[in-house]
Amino acid sequence: MSTIVVAPLRREFFYNGTSLPDPDSKMTPEQVRDTFTSVYPEIATATLTGPEPKGDAVRYTFSRAIGSKG
Repeated sequence: MSTIVVAPLRREFFYNGTSLPDPDSKMTPEQVRDTFTSVYPEIATATLTGPEPKGDAVRYTFSRAIGSKG
């Protein structure tokens, strides 16, 4: 008889090619964004994509909004 093991997938957050740690798995991705805005202010207006399955994790990516000032 085979056994199925159920385990939660870990979350990965990426911004501008940088992996960001998951501060708390109970936070929503939007709350994670709010947490990182003090370090990366441009994340506040970035688009959030994901979750995208990547092996044993799910990946969320913050992408900067493209545009010009002024």
